[in-house]
Amino acid sequence: MTIKCKIFGVVCLMAGLTACTDLDEKVYDRIDASVYYQNEASVKGAVAAIYNQTSSTLAGENFFHLSEYPADQITWRVWNGGQWGWDEAMKTVLSWHNWTSESTIINNAWKGAWTAVGLANLLLNDLEGLDAASLGISQERLEQYVAEVRTLRAWNYYCIFELWGGALPLNTSASSEVPGTADADWNTSCKIIYDFIATELDETVKALAKEDGSHATVNRANQGMNRMLKARLLLNAEVFIGENHYDECEALSKEIINGTYGSYGLDSNYRNLYSIDNVKSPEVIFALAAEDGQGAANAISNVRTMVGMWYGYADYFGQSYDGIGAWNCVCLVPSFDNSGNVLPTGGTDHPVCFLDAPYGDKLGAPYERFDNRDIRKQNYVYDAASKTHGPGMFLKGEVRANFGKGDVLLADADRDGQALVYVDQLGTFLNQGRNLETVMNPRWGETNSGVRLVKYPLYPNDDQGGFKSIDDVQFRLAEAYYNIAECEMRKGNSSEAKNYVDQVRQRYFTSSNRAAALSVPGPGFTNFDMDWMLSEWGKEYLGEGNRRRTDLRRFDKFTQGTWWFWGRATEDGVNLPATRDRKYEWYPLPQSALSVNPGLVQNPNY
Repeated sequence: MTIKCKIFGVVCLMAGLTACTDLDEKVYDRIDASVYYQNEASVKGAVAAIYNQTSSTLAGENFFHLSEYPADQITWRVWNGGQWGWDEAMKTVLSWHNWTSESTIINNAWKGAWTAVGLANLLLNDLEGLDAASLGISQERLEQYVAEVRTLRAWNYYCIFELWGGALPLNTSASSEVPGTADADWNTSCKIIYDFIATELDETVKALAKEDGSHATVNRANQGMNRMLKARLLLNAEVFIGENHYDECEALSKEIINGTYGSYGLDSNYRNLYSIDNVKSPEVIFALAAEDGQGAANAISNVRTMVGMWYGYADYFGQSYDGIGAWNCVCLVPSFDNSGNVLPTGGTDHPVCFLDAPYGDKLGAPYERFDNRDIRKQNYVYDAASKTHGPGMFLKGEVRANFGKGDVLLADADRDGQALVYVDQLGTFLNQGRNLETVMNPRWGETNSGVRLVKYPLYPNDDQGGFKSIDDVQFRLAEAYYNIAECEMRKGNSSEAKNYVDQVRQRYFTSSNRAAALSVPGPGFTNFDMDWMLSEWGKEYLGEGNRRRTDLRRFDKFTQGTWWFWGRATEDGVNLPATRDRKYEWYPLPQSALSVNPGLVQNPNY
C-alpha cells in the first residue's frame, strides 16, 4: 500500500467506461487524441484506466467464481434448507459442472475482460501517433508506456484464453469492426491466440522497467511480471495447444529466480505477502494497487472476503466495513463426510476424511491436506494493540467476537440463536430441506458448514489504513520455484522437485519441527509424486483465484478427478458422476456474444 504506482489515482477520460460485448466502444469520439495528450500526466491517466479495468475484471468476483467453484478447494454452498444463496443455481452449477452459454457469470466475465482489451487497443492506437518530445518525455519513456499496455492486454488475453480457448477472436484494432473467432478450426485458433500472447510478451519485455529491489515497479507491468506470465503460458502449453514446453518454462523460471529480470527473493514470513505493506516484500513481483475508496479496491476486497465473511463478521473482526458484503455462502470444500451421530453444534461425531479409506482422494479436503505442524493451520487472530496478526489463516470451530477473545457469536437462519461453530463438513444436520446424507453436494449446507479462509488479513477500518488498501498480489517468486518443481517432477526427478518446493514451504514450520515436517509428503500422500505436486500448488495458492481450475486441467483432473461429492451424491434424484464430460474443460461463449457477433464459433459440444 505504501508505494503506489503514480498512475493509479489519475483521473482520465476513459475511467468511467462500462463493459461492451462487441468491443466497439468509442472513447475519444468527442476529442482528438492530439488535443487530449498534452503531457506525461495525460498519458499516465489513460494508462491508469487499463490498470483499473484489469483490476476490476481479473481480480473481481466473476473470474474467481469461474476458476474456483468448479475446482476442488472452494465452493459456493447454499444454506437454510437449500434456499439462501441458491440464486437459481447460478453459482452452484459451477460446482456441478453443468453450466450453459446462458450463464450470467460467464457473460459478465467475458464482457469485463474484453472491455480491458478494447481500452488497450484504443490507447495503443493513440500512443502510436504521439510525439514523445511534445509530451516532454523521452522516446524510451513513451515506449515503456506502450510496452506496459501491450503486456496488460496480453495478460487479459491470457486469462480469457484460459477460459474459452480457441473460440476467441484476435482483436488488436481500435476499429469498430468486430472480428470473429481467430480461425474456424478450433485447434488452429488456439495456436493463433497462444502465439499472439507469446509474441506480445517477448516483444515488450526489454522496454519494461526492471525491478532493482526498491519496489518502485511492483504496481506496474515490469520485466519480472512479463516473464512470469510467459512462464505460465509455457507451463500450460499442453493444455492450450497440445505442445510440451516444460523445458522452456523451467529455463525461464530459473532466469527469473537468478535475477535476470529483476531483483526478487523468497520471503521468510509468508504473512508479509498479504499484509498492508506487501509491496515491500522481496517475493512480490507484481501486485494490483488498491487504495480504499479508489479504483477497483472494493471489487478486489469483495473477492478476498468471500471465503471469510458471514453475516456476523463485524463482531469477529471488530468493526463494520463499508461496501463489503457478508456472503456467508463461500467456504472451503469439506474435508470430512457426515458419518456418525449429529452433534448439537452441527457436524457429526465420527466423520471420515475424504483423504482416508474408503475414499482415498488425492484432491479436495483442503484444510486437512495441511500438516498439523504448519503454522498456517490455525485460526486467524489480530491484536489491535500491537497491530499484529498471527500466522493462522482459517476460521474453524467455535467463533467468538473480537478475534476469538470475546463472547461466542450466534448463528442465524437454520441455526438461529445457537452458537456459531464452523465444522469441516457440509450437510443438513438439522434435516431442513433434505434429510442428512453421508455425502451431500453444495446445495445442502447449513450456516456453520465449511471452514473459512482469511488469507489477506482483515484489519479494523481505522487500523493501518484498512484492509481494503492492501495491494492484490498477482505474481510472486514462489510460482517460479513451483514451475521448476513441476517440470522436474514430470521428468521423474522427484527429489529435485521436492527441493524446489521445500525452499518455499520451509517457512511454514518452526525450527524445531521443520526437518520432520519436510521429510514427509503430508496428509493423504505416501510419495513425493505428481499427486503431491498438485496438492502443493493447491496449498500454496489456496484462495488466490484464477489458477486452481487450470492447475487441475494441466494434471488432467478437472473433469476426470474425484473429490468430495463426485460419484457420491445426488441432486433431484440424479447421480452426480465421478467423471464429468470433457466439454466442460472449456467454457461456452456467452449466448449474448454469439447473438451480436455471428463470426464467433462456439466451443465444441456446446
